[in-house]
Amino acid sequence: MRSLARQIQTLGLKQVRFAWCDLHGQTRAKALSPDAALAALSQGVGMVGTLALKDTSDRTALPVFDPEFGARHPALAGASNLLLKPIESTFKVLPWAPGTGWIQCEAFLMDGTPSGLDTRQQLRRALQGLASHSLGMACGLEIEFHVYRLTYTHGQDALHPDTADWPGPAPEVQMLHPGYHLLSEATLDQCHEALEIVRSTAQGLDLPLSSLEIEIGPSQFEAVFDVRDALTAADHMVLFRSAVRQALRRAGYHATFMCRPPFPKIMSSGWHLHQSLVDLRSGRNAFARQAGPGAVGLGDARAVLSDLGAHYLAGLLCHARAMTVFCTSTVNGFGRFSAHAMAPQSLVWGRDNRGAAFRVVGGPGDPATRIENRLGEPATNPYLYLAAQIHAGLDGIVRQLQPPPATTSPYAAQPGPHDEQQQRIPADLLEGLQALTDDAIVAEGFGADFIENYRTIKRLEQDRFDAAADKQEFARREYFGRI
Repeated sequence: MRSLARQIQTLGLKQVRFAWCDLHGQTRAKALSPDAALAALSQGVGMVGTLALKDTSDRTALPVFDPEFGARHPALAGASNLLLKPIESTFKVLPWAPGTGWIQCEAFLMDGTPSGLDTRQQLRRALQGLASHSLGMACGLEIEFHVYRLTYTHGQDALHPDTADWPGPAPEVQMLHPGYHLLSEATLDQCHEALEIVRSTAQGLDLPLSSLEIEIGPSQFEAVFDVRDALTAADHMVLFRSAVRQALRRAGYHATFMCRPPFPKIMSSGWHLHQSLVDLRSGRNAFARQAGPGAVGLGDARAVLSDLGAHYLAGLLCHARAMTVFCTSTVNGFGRFSAHAMAPQSLVWGRDNRGAAFRVVGGPGDPATRIENRLGEPATNPYLYLAAQIHAGLDGIVRQLQPPPATTSPYAAQPGPHDEQQQRIPADLLEGLQALTDDAIVAEGFGADFIENYRTIKRLEQDRFDAAADKQEFARREYFGRI
């Protein structure tokens, strides 16, 4: 940290934000003066522990002042502190906030013990499990999102509404483009100002942005990032979402990474996660088949993946129902799973098939062979999304599971509730949480305390949605204005 301390002093920063990614993938931060920041580099900085227990409305979901809760969770009793420890490699200077540094942190108990509720540490532990098999993980990100122009209503500033509530009202907006003109160059030019802010922000943060595209939906866009190791890719997702929202807001725009904005005729946004495993001894892609497998049919996974890759794919399919709530983690996101909408409807895999939940790209001799998970929504916590892949896929490798044949009709009639249960995507968040409870491998990978906390908080989210008289207003306040 000494070199970072010298850098902070040399840059003449006015403040440094010490940021932490919460359960829902949102960043919380303390802005420290330069002197306080220098001390925090070595000592850490305290953070109220209830931030690990917040639901998506920002209410503390568990009774931290209850004696019984305190007896079970003494480290969080009485709204006591957690300790944020900064990660030196994540330090950035924010291009949209003059004189402001930024560094990401992990949460520990005050005695220095790692916190089981810290999601970044969850991914690190999953990666350690992979490393014990001499494997690492590489990821490429395709992120769909919506950007709107902020408007003014009845003389009120859209950024500062004149009413308070919990959660507060969402801003008033208008679309940037009408949609249904995929990759239109004219629309790309029409949206140049907003996309230039996105591009310059990403590049100013050294994020490996490779393209910005016009998506099919109204006011919808897609950002594509080059491949990086899993932990770095997840860090980039956290920073990109937070940075884009802040930079665009200063210019009069509102970006949202919620799956389905609460407006008519929108298109759902997905987060397509491209993943492969890396042999840590050779550096090679462990999914790439070096030569044809011999006499196997085109629907056999071994026609496109190595034997290890086929086992990993089988693990993803075996545990797909359980890990869905980490790929799509909001009530809102489950509305995306519908036929012929470039989103999956069943838990099947296909060769370069964008209707399947798992799309396998590549083949013998292709060093870029990979599996694309199309279950994800852009609002989800990236550390949990990636960790769930590892827990599921590694089980397939350990048990040498074999995947079923590839689908050629991903939108064929889904099986009934008692027929091939494994192929059905959970219908909603509650069904997904039950699938997680029923899957010992995935639940054990995250740990009992974490799963208990996650299920409690997410069930409350579903309860609030079910109780809401106006479901659209719920979505506006809980997701659109905050994610």
